[in-house]
Amino acid sequence: MKKLVLGLAVAGATFAMSNSAFAECGEVSMADMNWPSATLMANVDKLILEHGYGCEVEMVVGATTTTFASMNEKGAPDVAGELWVNAVREPLGVAMDEGRLHSAIKGPITELGEGWWIPPHTAEAHPELKTVLDILDHPELFPDKEDPSKGAFIGCPAGWGCQLSNINLFRAFEMEKKGWVLIDPGSQAGLDGSLVKANERKENWFGYYWAPTAIIGKYGMKLIPFGVDFAGAENWDGCIVKPEQECDDPKPSAWTESEVHTVVTDRFKKEASVAMDYLGKRVFPGSVMGAMLVYMEDEQAQGPDAAVEFMTKYEDIWTPWVSPEVAEKVKSALSSS
Repeated sequence: MKKLVLGLAVAGATFAMSNSAFAECGEVSMADMNWPSATLMANVDKLILEHGYGCEVEMVVGATTTTFASMNEKGAPDVAGELWVNAVREPLGVAMDEGRLHSAIKGPITELGEGWWIPPHTAEAHPELKTVLDILDHPELFPDKEDPSKGAFIGCPAGWGCQLSNINLFRAFEMEKKGWVLIDPGSQAGLDGSLVKANERKENWFGYYWAPTAIIGKYGMKLIPFGVDFAGAENWDGCIVKPEQECDDPKPSAWTESEVHTVVTDRFKKEASVAMDYLGKRVFPGSVMGAMLVYMEDEQAQGPDAAVEFMTKYEDIWTPWVSPEVAEKVKSALSSS
């Protein structure tokens, strides 16, 4: 596979030099974020921009806050494929208002975010459990191992930011009164272990997780709507995310939206506008991204290898993102390498 990726790079350079699109796109720097879904996306973008649009793509190691700061202050890298907005919302808004940065698309991956989940076998066996409110009326379906008379809700490990949110939502929904206990899994290994064990044994499980992640994709976990509206930023930011002593009266609420954008610099938007249409159409279905993350974990595949796997296996997904002419250029480069 490494030889295939190297071959693609060599073929891409030759192809780009001989193609008139090279002048239209030019040099592009792209953030290669340090989590699986983002590095997969960045490497897919690299293949399509190089082979389809004649760009010269340089990959730059990145993470949410550091990449945003560099884009905002230095105008580079040009593209951040999976930027989680909640971490940089205020300064990103200023940068967009002032025209330094732009959103190419909101939601480059579907079905992403944080929240409360149940296994697919639980959803199938109990179709009446359509919302969190429905689940809260049935703690007997999720017995705690220490006290089976109580329902077990699996929260976040101590020290994680989401621990506070889960504690305060547990209070807001008066779950203790309804017969629930909040379980601290102790670590991510503990959280993952409880989820895996429940799925392998076909036991019911109810708790916090996030997507896109390999474990959610592997087991087809179901994100459950809360059955109530989001109760507002004042309740969430001013109470739910704070320590219990600073949150006297938490209101029941859906989880705050996990907003993700593909963000580009003003230079990229103006000078590589030929590729902007592609970025605006490039949406990975959550189920496909989940399957790819499982592949990356099982095969220990890095971004470049995973991108080739995605392009080969899911041609029906990516070809509608580009024109037929661009699709043929990319497919030709893939097949000849």
